[in-house]
Amino acid sequence: MSSEQNGSAKKNSVALTEGPNRAPARAMLRAIGFTRDDLRKPIIGIANTWTEIGPCNFHLRQIAEAVKQGIREAGGTPMEFNTVTISDGITMGTEGMKASLVSREVIADSIELVTRGNLFDGLVCIAGCDKNLPGTVMALARLDVPGLMLYGGSIAPGHLNGKDLTVQDVFEAVGSHAAGKLDDAGLEAVEANACPGAGACGGQFTANTMAMACEFMGISPMSISGVPAFLPEKLASAKEAGKLVLELAKRDLRPSQLITKESLENAIASVAASGGSTNAVLHFLAIAHERGIALSIDDFDRISEKTPLLCDMKPGGKYVAADYQKAGGSRLLAKRLIEGGYIHSDCLNASGRTLAEEAALAVEEPGQKVIFPATNALKPTGGLVILKGNLAPEGCVIKVAGHSRLTHRGPARVFDREQDAFAAVENGSIQPDDVMVIRYEGPKGGPGMREMLGVTAAIAGIPALSETVALLTDGRFSGATRGLMAGHVSPEAAVRGPIAAVRNGDMIHFDIPNRRLDVELTDAQIEERLKDWKEPAPHFSRGVFKKYVDTVSSAARGAVTN
Repeated sequence: MSSEQNGSAKKNSVALTEGPNRAPARAMLRAIGFTRDDLRKPIIGIANTWTEIGPCNFHLRQIAEAVKQGIREAGGTPMEFNTVTISDGITMGTEGMKASLVSREVIADSIELVTRGNLFDGLVCIAGCDKNLPGTVMALARLDVPGLMLYGGSIAPGHLNGKDLTVQDVFEAVGSHAAGKLDDAGLEAVEANACPGAGACGGQFTANTMAMACEFMGISPMSISGVPAFLPEKLASAKEAGKLVLELAKRDLRPSQLITKESLENAIASVAASGGSTNAVLHFLAIAHERGIALSIDDFDRISEKTPLLCDMKPGGKYVAADYQKAGGSRLLAKRLIEGGYIHSDCLNASGRTLAEEAALAVEEPGQKVIFPATNALKPTGGLVILKGNLAPEGCVIKVAGHSRLTHRGPARVFDREQDAFAAVENGSIQPDDVMVIRYEGPKGGPGMREMLGVTAAIAGIPALSETVALLTDGRFSGATRGLMAGHVSPEAAVRGPIAAVRNGDMIHFDIPNRRLDVELTDAQIEERLKDWKEPAPHFSRGVFKKYVDTVSSAARGAVTN
């Protein structure tokens, strides 16, 4: 079969595989099993984030094999390669968590290198854990090669005593255990039953938030990508994704036509409507940066303010990602949002259909209680809020889907690293009304902007604190975080941000209705305190972390590194 018989699908790889002067390259590829005919077909790269260090990505080899089968049946030749992954849930609360956000950049860079080096005609990126998804989409946006992101899918919910469990329940059980509310046997039972197999953490945490949002963004095929990992139809949907990428290549439908300002606004609306992870703010800013699209944190507040909360999902609600998909999934949510006039319905999806056409295919499960109509919204506004003020001149982000407190005033309890804050919760020294301040955990200060789920979940697991304590940090939160918690406080402490001036006992005021986060100090008092501030000694003097510190931007700009 010649390249001409594949329409325009074989473009980039012609320079690598065709003509007498490419005989050495073909010889090397034939050495590993590719035939002469294989190399005349469009070459489709498969970027696989498989690993055996965690459940989110453990099953992705099987997903990749199904994608390959679809590519071959559609007339292409797949070439699989790996990139790295870090498990957020496993590394949480340790120094290892500093590698998580850094891995987003390494994933994007490695996919770019392999794709540019091998001149692929199309690209399928298979992602499972939190930073895989934005890392792969950043690469697709940067490369602008016809392609898509395929999500590995959500884990099945665990079960204990008639209750569905996720890893969130394990983290919160740690807090209950520390407070003496749960014994060793109870903690063991939660631990043993929360994660029953492969797949990403089950609530509307970061992985499922990004997977759903990428369907609304257009870079993931709607209804195919969101199939849970444990369902038999997952492999069939992966095969369909493999076939689809050949169609994208033939039509020359590129990420630049899918990821637009309007489709990014749709993705933001989907996060607001589903009570999704605050990490979406960081990642959408980074994806927009790769495309050269003007997007700011203020856009998140603007869109969330006018988008109702429609999904009753963990961590703030009752249901998990598998329930969302069964209820009707992203097609049904798109239908609800289009009916209310909350999103741009004419944006293209990787399926080749518009969002309106995808929504028209929605099949709602009778009696489902996961995705509500806009006329019966759970809340009139969405789950994300951006605050500014003298503590966060560049802004910070709060998820309001999981709690009802809109204001809080209390004394600061200051910690210069996450471990010290967790120890304070565990030993009972945090009191009602306290405002925990965790700093020097930002993009540069961490480095790597660790998530604080260990701390926030421990607070949530202690009844006396869960509704009375607030927290702010220049680090990040897991999608499983719930409560009055402000993350991404910018500028961060490591670059002399105002958060570095806070002292124990300073009164801090959260005012969500007025979008303010302030310490009760004057600007002059803050500046006076910062006169003696000294830049902390770097944690790393060489290697990838040093490179990251030298290049990373503010969280308010997506913590990008170029």
